[in-house]
Amino acid sequence: MADYDVIVIGGGLGGLSAGALLSKQGRRVLLLEQSDRIGGCCSTFERDGFRFDVGASIVEIIQPIERVFEKLGTTLQKEVDLIACDPMMSYIFPDGSRVTYPLSVEETGRIIAEMSPSDGLKWREFCAFADDLMNVTLDTFFQMPASTLGDMAALIKKNPRFLKFLPVFLSSYQDILEKYFKDEKVLKTMAYQALYFGLPPNLVPGPYAMVPYSEHVGIYYPRGGMIRIPEALERVGTQLGMEVRRKTRVSKVEVYGGRASGVVLADGSEITTDLVVSDINAKTLYLDLIGEEHLPTPVVKGIKSYKLSISVPMIYLGLDAAPDLDGHHSVIAASPEDVNRFYYEQVLPGRLNDENFGLICWPTHTDKSLAPRGKHVLNLIPQGFYHLEGTDWDTEKPRFIERTINNLSKSAIPGLKDHVVTAECATPLDFERQLLLPEGAIYCLQQDLAAQAVFRPAAKSKSIKGLYLVGSSTHPGGGVPSTIASGYIAAHLIEQMES
Repeated sequence: MADYDVIVIGGGLGGLSAGALLSKQGRRVLLLEQSDRIGGCCSTFERDGFRFDVGASIVEIIQPIERVFEKLGTTLQKEVDLIACDPMMSYIFPDGSRVTYPLSVEETGRIIAEMSPSDGLKWREFCAFADDLMNVTLDTFFQMPASTLGDMAALIKKNPRFLKFLPVFLSSYQDILEKYFKDEKVLKTMAYQALYFGLPPNLVPGPYAMVPYSEHVGIYYPRGGMIRIPEALERVGTQLGMEVRRKTRVSKVEVYGGRASGVVLADGSEITTDLVVSDINAKTLYLDLIGEEHLPTPVVKGIKSYKLSISVPMIYLGLDAAPDLDGHHSVIAASPEDVNRFYYEQVLPGRLNDENFGLICWPTHTDKSLAPRGKHVLNLIPQGFYHLEGTDWDTEKPRFIERTINNLSKSAIPGLKDHVVTAECATPLDFERQLLLPEGAIYCLQQDLAAQAVFRPAAKSKSIKGLYLVGSSTHPGGGVPSTIASGYIAAHLIEQMES
């Protein structure tokens, strides 16, 4: 008899949701997390009395998360205190002027109409399109596997309206936006969100263009930090019998007769199991933990062909005063072509310019408990990448922090540098070392069309029996709701096929 029914490798959102759901099914589940902290990029740490979020800064499209907690016999709202973020986003232009969008769809339409009357009229049409797309994908894409053509046929059978949006999957994020909007200033308030998916607007698949609308459906911040979401999954899972071990690194997945049969830990000890669920990068899983000797040659070639996703640096600032900002999220406004140019001229060759753009997150605008009284937390996500031309991140980090603070102090956040009392930075190299993300790849694998749905590593391994994948490496991809949905999909597959 195996030591456990299921071993989950990795305590990110996909692993935690799968582990909790499998425990709900009555299985003996062991979750192994190499770090001392769960959640991966969706986590929180404390320094000098300030609480900083590791990566993820808000949660939106919460329906897949609500579905998991309901399946666990509770509710998301009961387990996590979610605070609505309103306004939704503030866009800061090079001259220091700002445009701030509230949650209200109608009020946002009015603001867009002030910039461009014709685009203001198109906003309503765009919202209707995006709302329909969002509801169809929530009903199918976020609930069902998409590993085979048969799976895709099942998606369409469940909701025939999915067929209506197939051309959207063959379009880019930029194509969709420019179909509806023409004014450059309006487009500058919608282009940056493409980078949420790790690629420029001309490479991000079209369905993600619904995000400038879906954010208006609701953006939330968990009181106490983003770690409250993985903590809730762990808490409910352990109540159902899931065992969690931190600081426990898996070095090998045992394969016997083409089936996953256990794991070997870094200390050399072995644990046997009937099923393995992996919440780590698929390339690491197949090439390092399983090994090429257990895989068909075409599978090895296929896994090696996947490109790693983009990485970003994170700068964490503790301030002694409130920054001159308008909401939880602000972004340095950039057009689709600005973002495309940045990707091709800076990301690919690895050139860090003196001036940059990126996301500015002010969590204490929403939750003052994250900092001592009268002080504030600011998380900066200036665009960066793993490979640097002519330098490395260990050398560059101090200059990068100083340069970013100085640049933002010039116009985006006047006087910022005078109020910084603590500053830290997690570089792509730090994410690789601390979270074991190859090249700091926050979404594991690139999320272009060639790595979506049937082209992404399957939730149920096609090469190793008893092996399932969750997290950013598999369908439906990276992001808080997507990775939690992957756990739901894998747990449902196991319930159907392994009972």
